[in-house]
Amino acid sequence: MSEQRVASPRTFPTAGEAAFREKVRGLRRWGRWGEDDQRGAVNLVTPEKVREAAGLVRLGLPVSLSRAFPVAPAANNPNPAEHYLRRRVRGEHGEGSVTDYAGVNCHGKATTHLDALCHVWNHDGMWNGRDAAEVVTGDGVTFGGIEQFADGITTRGVLLDVPAFRGASFVEWERQVTGEELDAVARAAGVEVRPGDALVIHSGREAWDRAHPRPWGAPDPDGVYRLPGLHASCLDYFHDSDCGVVVWDMMDAVPNEYGVPHCTHAAIFALGLPLLDNALIEPLAQVCRRESRTDFMLTVAPLPIAGGTGSPVNPIAIL
Repeated sequence: MSEQRVASPRTFPTAGEAAFREKVRGLRRWGRWGEDDQRGAVNLVTPEKVREAAGLVRLGLPVSLSRAFPVAPAANNPNPAEHYLRRRVRGEHGEGSVTDYAGVNCHGKATTHLDALCHVWNHDGMWNGRDAAEVVTGDGVTFGGIEQFADGITTRGVLLDVPAFRGASFVEWERQVTGEELDAVARAAGVEVRPGDALVIHSGREAWDRAHPRPWGAPDPDGVYRLPGLHASCLDYFHDSDCGVVVWDMMDAVPNEYGVPHCTHAAIFALGLPLLDNALIEPLAQVCRRESRTDFMLTVAPLPIAGGTGSPVNPIAIL
C-alpha cells in the first residue's frame, strides 16, 4: 500500500481509528498456529485441500489472473516496471542470444502481486504481534517474508462475482462491498465457502476502467482518492469463512468510516491472511458464467525473495 491523500473526514462520516483498532483486536488470530508462525491462513491449505482442488479440474482449461507487466506509466502506476533487453551476436554466422533485465515495484495498484504477512501493521504490531521496528531491516524483513510461501499456494478457488449478483457492470464508490453482501453472493450462487479456500472477489475493475476516464486506483483530478472496493465488514467475513487467501481486483474502499489508510488490508496482520492484489478477474468471471462454474483449482507461485514483502505473481485458475 502506498501513501495516498484520501477524502476529508468532513465529507465522509468517521468512527475513528481507536474504534478500528478495537474491531481488529476482536478478530485477530495471533497464536492460532503458534507464536512463531509465519504462514498464517495458508496453514489451512492442507494436502487434503490440494487434492480437493485437483479434483475440480474437469475441462483442463487454464485462465491467467495476472495483469500485464506494468511497464507503461499511468495515473495508477506512477512507478512503472522496468524491462530491458540485451542482444548479443557471436561469430561470423550471426549466432546470438538475447537476455532480459526486469525491475518492478511489488506493491501499488498496477502489479498483480501477493502480499507477505509483514507487509502492513498497526499500533499493536505485525502478524503474531511482531514489532515492525525489530522485523524490518535494510536487508529485508526477518519475519513473515514472502519466502514463507515458496512452495506456492494451490487450493480451491471460489468466485464471488459481485457485479453479476448486483446486475451491474462494476462496483460503485457510493456502494461498497460489505461482508454481508459477500455472504449473500455465495449463497445466491449456491457455493459453500470452506476453510482454506481462495476467495476470488470480482468487483468489475475492467468494466469500471472502460466507463471512466481515469483507471481504478488513480486519484481524482483534485488529487484525492475515492476508490470503490471492499468495506471494513469484509474482515468479519474473511474471519468467519476461514479462507486461506483473498484474490481481488478492487481492494480497500477509500475513504472508510474509520479514517485509517488501509482497512481491509488489516486482514494481513490481524488474520494472517495473504492478499493477492490487482488480479485480472474479468476473463475468469466470463468463463465461469459460460460454464456455470463457481469453483476451480487455483495456483499462486510467488518468487522466493528472502526477506521480501511481496512478489509479482501469475495466478492460474484451472477449470
